[in-house]
Amino acid sequence: MPIPILMYHNIARAPEGVKLRGLYVSRQRFRRQMGLLRRFGYQGLSMTAALPYLRGEAQGKVVAITFDDGYRDNLENALPILQDVGFTATCYMVSAALGGENHWDAEQLGVHKPLMSVAELRQWQEAGMEVGAHSRHHPRLPELQESALRDEIGGSREDLESLLGVPVTQFCYPYGAAGQREQEAAKQAGFLAAVSVRRARATPGKENLFDLPRVMVGGHHGPHVFPLQIWTQHEDHH
Repeated sequence: MPIPILMYHNIARAPEGVKLRGLYVSRQRFRRQMGLLRRFGYQGLSMTAALPYLRGEAQGKVVAITFDDGYRDNLENALPILQDVGFTATCYMVSAALGGENHWDAEQLGVHKPLMSVAELRQWQEAGMEVGAHSRHHPRLPELQESALRDEIGGSREDLESLLGVPVTQFCYPYGAAGQREQEAAKQAGFLAAVSVRRARATPGKENLFDLPRVMVGGHHGPHVFPLQIWTQHEDHH
């Protein structure tokens, strides 16, 4: 049974005039999506909890739930819903931008979005959710020299581990940009898995754990699209 690794960014209503409305999923829609999964007997898991299934060592009806960048609305709007349905999720943080905003694409999107502060990140973690790393500054990794690449990947892990006092073992490539070299660097930095933006559901036991595909859940989709993404080949073979 394929495993969808769901990719979200903002759980909020899209502001007027924002570019890329697809990055926003409203709280009501997120609630319906999580409720649908639960009703059909799925367990929503963080990446670490999903790994045995992704490796093919465990079987069950599972989806992995991931959030990129670490926006404050993930804590305020997504967390209570995840807790209501008993799901866990992984939030990938840009470690040098905690308490700041999306400096890497604010201009392009036309919106400045607040990121979780260290205290808020601890709240997320203490609620049973997972924190993953998303580099230090959100650069395009393939454009970096070797030492800068290692600093962005390994450094983000060190930053987050020292702030939270727990192992950080999951990585997400900024912009999904990663070739062989970047995957190798994530492995060398001690991560156990890394997600891309390659579009597909994951095949248990068959995936490269450092190039895991995901299913982008977009606010620009009609409500009928989410079930297709989970239960059909809608996302596969692109």
